[in-house]
Amino acid sequence: MHAQETSFSQLIQGEVQFQVPLYQRTYSWQQEELRQLWDDVLELVEEQPADRPAAGHFLGSVVLAPTGVAAGAMQRWLVVDGQQRLTTLMLAFTALRDHYREKGAGKKAARINDLLLVNGYRDGDDHYRLLPTQADRDAFTACIESTPRAGGPGNIGAAYRFFLGVLAEGAESGGEAWTETVETVLGGQLSIVAITAAEGDNVYRIFESINNTGVGLSQSDLLRNYVFMCLPTRGEVVYRSLWLPMQELLGPDHLELLVWLDLVISGDSRAKQSETYRDQKKRLGVLNGNEASLEQEVAALARRAERLMRILEPEREQDPDLRQMLERLARWGGQTHYPLALHLLDQVDEGRVTAEDAARALAYAESYMVRRLLAGLSTTGNNRVFMELPKELDKDGAPAEAVRRHLSRNTTGARLWPRDEAVREAIRARPFYKAGRSNQRFQVLRRLEDSYGAREPVDYAKARLTVEHVLPQNPALEWFELLSKETEEAQSPGELHTALVHTLGNLTLSADNARLSNHPFRRKQEILDASALRMNQRIAAEERWGRAEILARADELADRALELWPGPIEDLMPADVESPVWTELRVALRAMPTGTWTTYGEVAALIGTHAIAVGNHLASKPGVHGVHRVLTADGRVAAGFRWPGGHDKGNPRALLEAEGIAFDEADRARRSQQLTAADLATLLGKDSESGAVPAHSPEHDLLPAAARFEAQLSENQTPETVRGVAAALTAWERLGGYRDYGESSETSCYPALVADAGPRARVLWPVTLYPVSGVAEVVFQYLKRRPPFDDEPLRRELMTRLNDIDGIELAEAKLDLRPSFPLEVFAEHSEEISTVLEWFLHTVALDEAKRPVHDGPAVF
Repeated sequence: MHAQETSFSQLIQGEVQFQVPLYQRTYSWQQEELRQLWDDVLELVEEQPADRPAAGHFLGSVVLAPTGVAAGAMQRWLVVDGQQRLTTLMLAFTALRDHYREKGAGKKAARINDLLLVNGYRDGDDHYRLLPTQADRDAFTACIESTPRAGGPGNIGAAYRFFLGVLAEGAESGGEAWTETVETVLGGQLSIVAITAAEGDNVYRIFESINNTGVGLSQSDLLRNYVFMCLPTRGEVVYRSLWLPMQELLGPDHLELLVWLDLVISGDSRAKQSETYRDQKKRLGVLNGNEASLEQEVAALARRAERLMRILEPEREQDPDLRQMLERLARWGGQTHYPLALHLLDQVDEGRVTAEDAARALAYAESYMVRRLLAGLSTTGNNRVFMELPKELDKDGAPAEAVRRHLSRNTTGARLWPRDEAVREAIRARPFYKAGRSNQRFQVLRRLEDSYGAREPVDYAKARLTVEHVLPQNPALEWFELLSKETEEAQSPGELHTALVHTLGNLTLSADNARLSNHPFRRKQEILDASALRMNQRIAAEERWGRAEILARADELADRALELWPGPIEDLMPADVESPVWTELRVALRAMPTGTWTTYGEVAALIGTHAIAVGNHLASKPGVHGVHRVLTADGRVAAGFRWPGGHDKGNPRALLEAEGIAFDEADRARRSQQLTAADLATLLGKDSESGAVPAHSPEHDLLPAAARFEAQLSENQTPETVRGVAAALTAWERLGGYRDYGESSETSCYPALVADAGPRARVLWPVTLYPVSGVAEVVFQYLKRRPPFDDEPLRRELMTRLNDIDGIELAEAKLDLRPSFPLEVFAEHSEEISTVLEWFLHTVALDEAKRPVHDGPAVF
C-alpha cells in the first residue's frame, strides 16, 4: 500500500472514477457531521492570510483499490474507506456550482462541473467522477444533473440542501470574494491522505482492518506524558503533589476540558478541543529544560482545576451572589460560558475584580443567551463569541462593561444580541416551545415566575413541574369555536391556533400536566387557581383564554423579561440590521426537500411573524430560493403569484409537479406532501428529540400512563379503532416488544423494543400513537440515527410496506421527518399493520445477530 497527502482537487483531477463498493453502507452523514465540517471550512476561510500560505485542515484518509484498467481506458478506483468524506465534498462542490449558477457566474459553475464533478466525454455511469452505491445513486445523480428532484429526501438530498443554504447565507455578507475563498478551501486546503492498495489486495480485509480500531490516548493523556517527559528530576514530586490530585478531583473528561480551557484563557480564542495536545505542546515547548517554570505551569493548572469545579458544582462557591449566578448558568446547561466564567474566577481569586463584578459580567452573558433563545436565533457561533471574551476582559475597564460592550458589537445574525423591540415581538409571535432545549425553556419560565416575588418561593427541587400549554396543543372543538371568533382575514382557526399555541404567552409551569390535558378553559381555571405559582393564578383570573388574552400575557412577560435580562448598548449597534426572521425564512425554504410544500401561515408560525408579512416579503425580495413552494392554506398557488424581481422561472404549478408534487382536480396540492411549522423546525434542527425517546427499560411503573392512554383512546376514537389498536399492540408484545408512554397531557404510546442487550442497549420504535389527535406518527426522524435503520434503504422499505396498506399515504419526501396516518386505519387493517411491525422486529433481530459483542458503553 502507498500513502500520500493530497487535496480533494488533486485527488479527483483527470478522467477518473471513484466507485463505492456494494458492501459499504449508504451515505450516512447528517446535520452534526456536516456542521462540523462546515465550521472547519469557515475557520480556514476566516484565517486566509494575504502574505503566506494558509495552514490546511486534516480531513482524514481515503483508501483506494484499483479495479484494473485496460490501455487507454479511464482509471477507476474502489473506495475501500472514506466514501463519506468523498461524497460530502462532491455534494459541497455540486452546491457551490449551483450557487454560482444562481448568481449568474456561468464560467465558474462550468469550471467546477467539468473539472471536479463529471467526465465530460463519457456517457452513462462513466460520466460521473463519483459513483455511489446503488441505493444512493439516483439521489446523487439528480444533484449532479440539476434535475427538479435534486435535494430530495434522504441523507444525499439533505447534504446538498445544507451546502446550498450555508453558501447562500455566507455570500449575503461576504459576497463574491468570500465564495471564491470557500472554493479554494474546499478544493485545496482540506488535507486528505490517499492510501492506495496494490492490484490483487484483499480490499474486504483492508476495510475490516481499518474499521476495527482500538481506543486511543486522550488529549490530556498525551499532554501528561509530554509534561513529565520534560520533568526528569521533579516529575515524581510534581505528579504526586499537583497532577494526581487535580486528575482525581476532575476525572478524565473534565481534565480534558480543563487543558482546553487553559489554552483559551491563555489567549488562543480559536483553540480546538481535538487539537489541545498539539497546541499545549507548542505553548509549553519553550519551557523545555526549565523544570521550575514548567512546575509553575502545572501548579497554575491545578489552581484552575479547583475553579473549574466551582463552575461544575456551584455550591462550592462561597460568595452568595456569584454562586447564584453560577447555579443559573449550570441549570442553563452547556459549556458556552465556561471560558468567561473560569477567567473571571481567576481574576476574583487573584484580587483583580470583586465577586460582585464577576456576577454582573456573567449576568450579561446569561442575558445574551436568553435573549437569543427568545428571539429564536441559532446557538451556532455562541461558543466562538465566548471564547473571545477573556481577551476583551484583559484590555481595560470593569469586566461587566467589557462583556456588555463586546457582546453589543456583534451585529450579524449569527452573533446578534437582540434589542428590546426584537425581544418583545418574538415573545408575542415566536414558537418559544420549539426553541432551544427543554431545560432552557424551563429556566426562562422559572425566572419569570420568581420575578413575581411570592412570599413563599417554589421549591423547584421537590415540585415536579413541566412546561404546559394553556391553549392545548390538540384542542377540542370548543377551543376552535373560541378561536374562530378571533381570526384575521383569510385566516382559519387552525392557522390561528398554530400561530398562538407555542408562544411564550400561552405557556406556564405546572405539576398537573395530565389533569390539565386538553380540557376546556373553565376546567383548567380551577386547577390553575389552586396552584402555588403566581403566574398560574393570574391566568386563572381571566374570564376566557383566546388570542387577546395570550397576547396581553405575552406583553406582560416581555416587560419582566427585559428587566431580568438587560440588553445591548444601543449606540454600538447599527440601525439597519435586517430582522433575523427573514434570514430564518430563507434558510427554512432552502431546507425543504423537493416534493414538499408549505403555507404562508406555517412559515409565519415558524419564524414568529404573520402570513401576510411572509407573502409581502416573498413577493418583493428577489432571489429567495423555493418561493414557489409556499402556497395558500388550502394548497393552491396564490392568485396573482409573480416571481419577484422579474426573474420568471416558469409556471409555479408545473415546476412543483416536476419536483413530485401531486395536485387534485381542484388545483390543490396533496396534503400528505405539506410541511408544517413543526416539520420545518425539524429540518432546521430546532426540534430536539429530547423527551421523545422512550425509556431504556420496560420495567418501570407504567400503569398510570397506560391507563391514561387507554382512557384517551376510548374517549376520542371509535370502538373499531380502539380494538384495532389494541390488537396490533398485543401482537407487538407477543413478538417480544413492549409498550412505553409519553409524559405530555396527550399520553402517546410507543411500541418499543430493546436491541443489543447489555451495556450497548438501543431502544427502537417504529411509530408513536396519539389517542386524542388520532394519528400514528412514523418516526423516520429518530430511526435514521439508530441501526439498522440508519441505512436509508431500510427506512424506504418500511415506508413502502406501510404505503401498501389502504388508508396510509406517506410522502417519500418526508423520509427524514415524522409523517403520520390516521389511527382509524387500525380499524380495518390492524392485521396488515401488525405484519409490518413483525417485519420491523425481524429486521432488528437480523441486524443484532450480525453485530459483534462489545463491552463498551452504549451508543444510544
